[in-house]
Amino acid sequence: MPETRAPQTLPMGRLDALDVGSRKLTIQTEFLTRPEWHIETKIYIGGALKKTYVEDLSSTAESELQGIIDQFHVARRQELVERLMNLEK
Repeated sequence: MPETRAPQTLPMGRLDALDVGSRKLTIQTEFLTRPEWHIETKIYIGGALKKTYVEDLSSTAESELQGIIDQFHVARRQELVERLMNLEK
């Protein structure tokens, strides 16, 4: 398997920890280079891993990586907060 190149400047991941009602919600997004460029967003509720989202970035220009990571993370966070708030009602 050919070696996947790393970006010249690694993009920053994201981490948010929020109280949503009676629950602690942690959202962690990481950029990974193997096997191909991709991001993984892991969702923890009360410290337990509940879901993992994966987004392929192998065809993304290096200059766009950080923006896409930020957008993906914020979209998952917003979606989950809304879902949890609806459960609390």
